[in-house]
Amino acid sequence: MKPIISFVIRYIPRPILQKVSPLVMKFFAQLNKGTDVNCPVCDHSYKKFLPYGRVARENALCPNCLALERHRLMWLFLQNRTNFFSAPLKVLHIAPEHCFIDRFEALPNLEYITGDIESPLAKVKMDVHQIPFEDDSIDVVFCNHVMEHVEDDIKACSEINRVLKKDGWGIIQSPVYDLPETLEDASITDPAERERIFGQRDHVRKYGNDYAARLRKSGIEIEENNYVKDLSEEVIKKYALPEKEIIFVCKKGL
Repeated sequence: MKPIISFVIRYIPRPILQKVSPLVMKFFAQLNKGTDVNCPVCDHSYKKFLPYGRVARENALCPNCLALERHRLMWLFLQNRTNFFSAPLKVLHIAPEHCFIDRFEALPNLEYITGDIESPLAKVKMDVHQIPFEDDSIDVVFCNHVMEHVEDDIKACSEINRVLKKDGWGIIQSPVYDLPETLEDASITDPAERERIFGQRDHVRKYGNDYAARLRKSGIEIEENNYVKDLSEEVIKKYALPEKEIIFVCKKGL
């Protein structure tokens, strides 16, 4: 299964995957029935989660809601460390993840807006470099695994900072590698070479340990929250969480 998953992720366009994946996963959900792991996003349990990734990771993808390790961690963080599920909030979700959309839309406390330049899952067609909302108009922004794709990540973050209210906050996740600084070279345009250098054919940079410092150049505040370290081994195992994922929480900068 791992080679098949790696091939599909690498070569099937993401908009197509977003449409067909929920149907395909229903088959695998039946095969994996069990109680060893639980997805906190959809509260379904399995023997184990499905492998996922270009180099497929074991026990990663929930076949019911398509939540990955990072999504399950983010859900727990929102539940236990924020007022996301209770306060009246206007939320902008850029490049919305399939596992969250219906669940966030169903929350009565949220005015929930999804936006993306190409995703069929988003309701507003928008470019993150020019977010079509007024200054100081959004309470919460989610923008996960986007910055490694965009031409100008600093401009994109300045736009997020602009639309956030004074007390607004958000989460901006990206793959971060153990490199001293971000690797970026605009002259690399060949898809295969981008995959070799940056890890994926549609990535334009490979973030290093300077990720938070780099985004702060936009004026936005970034907190590196190591929430997973506060969780027990039992919880990490039960939900199959990533053991080293830092949650990059943003706040409105001056």
